[in-house]
Amino acid sequence: MVIGFTMVNVVRGAEYEVWQELVKISGVASVVHVFGEFDYIIIIEVNELSELNHAVDLIRLIQGVTTTHTFVEHKLAFMK
Repeated sequence: MVIGFTMVNVVRGAEYEVWQELVKISGVASVVHVFGEFDYIIIIEVNELSELNHAVDLIRLIQGVTTTHTFVEHKLAFMK
């Protein structure tokens, strides 16, 4: 399993419309609204890295999304 964490910024006032589209994307496990540098943290759980790339591409196409930053989980040997 590949887990990605995508930080998303949106146009002010478009939070609800963007959220409606985010939750429709295959692989999106959670959409969390946060205060700070980003507006949303999206947790994406998929089987392959290519599926994560596809999900992030779809996020970037949503009207109102201005920027994304994605981090991919990396489990160290001692993490089970």
